[in-house]
Amino acid sequence: MIFGQSSADKVKNIPVIQIEPNRAQPRMCFSKEELQGLSESIKENGILQPLTVRKIFASKYELIAGERRLRAAIMADFKTVPCIIVDCDEKQSAVFALLENLQRADLGPFEEAEGIQKLINDCGITQEVAAQKLGKKQSTVANKLRLLKLSKEERQMIMDANLTERHARALLRLETREQREIALNKIILKGLNVQKSEFLIDSMISNSENKKSCHNRTIIIKDLRIFMNTINKAIDTMKLSGIQAERSQRETDDFIEYMVRIPKGAAVKTRANA
Repeated sequence: MIFGQSSADKVKNIPVIQIEPNRAQPRMCFSKEELQGLSESIKENGILQPLTVRKIFASKYELIAGERRLRAAIMADFKTVPCIIVDCDEKQSAVFALLENLQRADLGPFEEAEGIQKLINDCGITQEVAAQKLGKKQSTVANKLRLLKLSKEERQMIMDANLTERHARALLRLETREQREIALNKIILKGLNVQKSEFLIDSMISNSENKKSCHNRTIIIKDLRIFMNTINKAIDTMKLSGIQAERSQRETDDFIEYMVRIPKGAAVKTRANA
């Protein structure tokens, strides 16, 4: 129970057909094997922990906590389930449902991230407040939320391949969706663990930086050629004027040396004519 209510007279058996799921439920995936195991346990021992619901109509209730138990009870052909009825409004119900589920350890990384984002949006709170409510560090919450930068398609590929949250965080280091898709396909195809996936991503980032460096170098060289052409045109103009200017160029790893030689006599003559 999540609200600290333990009085037996507050527990009521409610027909399962009268209980609606909570729209704020962050969990999207329920393991059939786990539900089947829980269903067998419920058949044998009953529901040991009541569900938590709120009344929305005369004979309708909204589930706040206990969706796995409800699903397993339905699988076990239970017609009613024990519930604690909580007096709260729709917004409070959503918050309670989110908190109850986010405090569980078996949520998937993307379900957890989406739940935290929904908690922040619905309650109008900061990451820091959300972290306090969930008993987590703010940096942990921030890292969880970063997972939502991955597209839905990327998230689905990660879940289908049973990759870990660390795989997902490593992929976030790649700048473009195209790079992440290439990395994901290689990771899945080769069955790479986290460490090998990080090596792959390091290599991709290094190659990308080298390409950028070469591209920038090409741009600089093109810009220098503009200046050199300007100098060459100036020398050609001097030659047309009768000044036999000469040019020479030398390039090393550290610099480009461009030398122009103008005969002194021609320069003096030009000044005298002026």
